[in-house]
Amino acid sequence: MTAGARTNSLSSQRVSWLRLIRCDTVGPSTFRTLINRFGSAEAALEALPGLARRGGRTISIPSLAQIEDEIARVEAMGARLVTMGDPAYPPHLRHVAGPPPVLTLMGGALTAQPRTVGIVGARNASAAGRRMAQILATDLGREGYAVVSGLARGIDAAAHQAALEGGTIAVMAGGLDRIYPAENVGLAQAIVDHGGALVTEMPLGWEPRARDFPRRNRLVSGISLGVVIVEAAKRSGSLITARMALEQNREVFAVPGSPLDPRAEGGNLLIQQGAKLVTGAGDIVAELTHADPSRLPLFEDDDLENAPIDADMEPSEDERSRLVQALSHTPTATDALIEATGIPAGTVQILLLELELAGRIERTGQLFALRG
Repeated sequence: MTAGARTNSLSSQRVSWLRLIRCDTVGPSTFRTLINRFGSAEAALEALPGLARRGGRTISIPSLAQIEDEIARVEAMGARLVTMGDPAYPPHLRHVAGPPPVLTLMGGALTAQPRTVGIVGARNASAAGRRMAQILATDLGREGYAVVSGLARGIDAAAHQAALEGGTIAVMAGGLDRIYPAENVGLAQAIVDHGGALVTEMPLGWEPRARDFPRRNRLVSGISLGVVIVEAAKRSGSLITARMALEQNREVFAVPGSPLDPRAEGGNLLIQQGAKLVTGAGDIVAELTHADPSRLPLFEDDDLENAPIDADMEPSEDERSRLVQALSHTPTATDALIEATGIPAGTVQILLLELELAGRIERTGQLFALRG
């Protein structure tokens, strides 16, 4: 197959997006920072080696041949790559900060059912919890809502299974060819067979790591208009999903449970903190009937394609040293780093970009911390 044939499904610009986002130390937020600074993915790719080198390490950039191979393998398994701006990109996800620029999708279009609700909860769910998830998913499907969840065992699997007829979207922490847990391989196939969808921001072959599950949870809430917590302990991934939903201005719902059951502690706590109590799908539908994700500022695709190019700026070694000294293993906001170092904001942003690309720091939203 020729290079032109392999990349026919994606424009050359989107191929450059894929090369950029597949760099090990480039996530969605860094991707946008690079595009905004250099004006295009092509220009950012040219600048990456120098930026990483100034940060103290080298960076590995996928070759065009590697990207062509990924595109070919995705298409061979009946999936497709969807970029921001494509009609198949999840509409609600465009309204979150730092949406993934590229998704891998198998199954039905994520835009086919624009009304979506996330249902998540405990992996070690009780029989009553699984039954509640099934009832909610079934009834929401009858009301025209697709159910979004994370394909985990327990509540997630119960919600997906019950939503097969009404429509369901499974968000994965690994590659599409790395179904986790393995016991849900059959469920994943059933979702596709029934016109639902599997979606991930990870490449094929990616084995999910612990740090990938919060990223998956962020997509679950981002694709949804609201998120329902059925059962969750006080410290659980489901509560991370609820927090991310709030940050994304989504509705958060929770099913109450017995105070004697640790699996109900998280949901009961959310209700105490203002989450809407749910005893049936009607409670959810009543809140979401007039939900409008356009309340959030839209992350325009044009920001990526026609972004302004900042003036060239190369920080001094003294500034680089001062910023590294100000960083720690505790996530710190950019404003705090600017105040602590006295370095101009633009220079701090460049330094953080260099250090992140070099793999010396990690970003969580707008917070930065040393790795290791």
